[in-house]
Amino acid sequence: MPQYAFHIDTSACSGCKACQAACRDKNNVGFDVKWRRVYEIEGGNWEQKDGVFTSLPFSYFISLSCNNCGNPVCVKACPTTAMHIGRNGITVIDSKLCIGCKYCEWACPYSAPQYDPTRKSMTKCDLCEDYVITGKKPACVDACPVRALDFGTYSEMSEKYGTENELHPLPDPVSYDPGMIIKPHRDAARAKNENAVVADKKEI
Repeated sequence: MPQYAFHIDTSACSGCKACQAACRDKNNVGFDVKWRRVYEIEGGNWEQKDGVFTSLPFSYFISLSCNNCGNPVCVKACPTTAMHIGRNGITVIDSKLCIGCKYCEWACPYSAPQYDPTRKSMTKCDLCEDYVITGKKPACVDACPVRALDFGTYSEMSEKYGTENELHPLPDPVSYDPGMIIKPHRDAARAKNENAVVADKKEI
């Protein structure tokens, strides 16, 4: 089975959250649940020259959902096998087996699985599997007005965009093999060196 992957162009993302809205609309999830989340990374410092202090701020956005990892720790953490790799190679949840323990959420480095208090079970992005099997792209991808998102098999995406998948402040991808290819923002290296943070994380 192929591994599916998202391409995320953080140099283009404007943080408009159209992808987030499209995801909620398509999947009819409540406001407490965000399968796709747009994070703002911000930082900066001051430069002093000739007695003058100049502010050097920067920020960029990362649009994240489930990365359909090749080594999904959420599956390993699930005590009931509710979280599993489905027949199409997409990590999904069997709600009939889910007991809402949140082990998958705690294990996932990207916080992809989320507890839905209405359904009383864990839920997650399934890459719009019903779209994918008919040849369509996920709703979030088609909703992006600046085409900062793309989607396909990992081989398709890597051939088109390369294999870069590291970006501050995301976790080291080596342990998880995420289905994610990133075009870093021009300030990504600076963000790492200056230990930039996620802004307004409580709002995400």
